[in-house]
Formats: sequence, C-alpha cells, structure tokens
Amino acid sequence: QGQLVESGGGSVQAGGSLRLSCEASESIYRRSCMGWFRQAPGKQREGVARFNSSGLPTYVDSVKGRVTISKDNAKNTLYLEMNNLKPEDTAMYYCAAGDWRYCDYATSRGVNYWGQGTQVAVSS
Repeated sequence: QGQLVESGGGSVQAGGSLRLSCEASESIYRRSCMGWFRQAPGKQREGVARFNSSGLPTYVDSVKGRVTISKDNAKNTLYLEMNNLKPEDTAMYYCAAGDWRYCDYATSRGVNYWGQGTQVAVSS
C-alpha cells in the first residue's frame, strides 16, 4: 500500500473544475511539507502548489487565482482544487511530501515521498 494515495483526476473541458486528493500516512503527513507537482508529456516536472515551512500556501504563477491547495489534518489528506482549467493544465499530477529543502526552496530534491500520480486532461 502506498504512503501517498491520490485520487480525483479525470477529463474535463476547458473552464471546468477538478479536485485532487492525497491521503498520506500519519507519520509522513505530520513531519513533512506537502504539495503538488505535475508533469506534462515531454516536459519537466514542475511544482504547482505547496505549503511552505510557515504553513502558508504557495503557487506557481501559471495557476495563481485558479488553484487552491488545502488540507484536512484530521484525515491526513491534502487537496488541490482546480478551477477554470486550461488545456495547458493537462498533466500527470503528483502528491509530494518533503523535508526542509522542499518546504523552504520548493526543490524536488527535498521530496522524500511521491504519490503514484493522477492524470488530468483538459480539452479545448
């Protein structure tokens, strides 16, 4: 059983919405910074959103105003609410749990655990 289990991907038309979920084991959730990456075909994996070391949400510029990261501490679950989706949002989305390097600098080298990925496809 995976330690980060994602769900919620799918296919939508442009302008639609999706909510991704990532359930983590309690030990990982409590000691990690949590966030989301995505990887489109032929492109590098990029950070989409995360909670930094101060517990504040941060976003890549391309999703600001359209995406909200949130979490439910009682359920050890991280969410990514995506609205007004665009075709360029099409990618495999990965939940990530990391240490101070990810918390402070958003580098994937600080990610210690990855989810299996959930596909998001947005058609025009």
